[in-house]
Amino acid sequence: MIDLEQVRKVALLARLELSSEEEEQFTGQLSTILEYFEQLNELDTENVEPTTRAIELNNITRSDELKPFEGRQSILSGAPEREEDYFKVPKILD
Repeated sequence: MIDLEQVRKVALLARLELSSEEEEQFTGQLSTILEYFEQLNELDTENVEPTTRAIELNNITRSDELKPFEGRQSILSGAPEREEDYFKVPKILD
């Protein structure tokens, strides 16, 4: 399915230095992967809707709710530097 020259070309494009053993190994591995995809091409997917996942996932995080934080002063008291009710950090942009 894929030959040694194709593996060398891909390695060149990817800027990979492969030993001759690695080239042989990848030739076999990539051929096996492409053969598997050929098997998948035989499946009838005419009535299958496109999806991004094999199983459906739901967001399990809580919704954001704005509320005052009770321990604000205790957090600010641990700051190395502060200015009034804010953390003071080094300037990183001009």
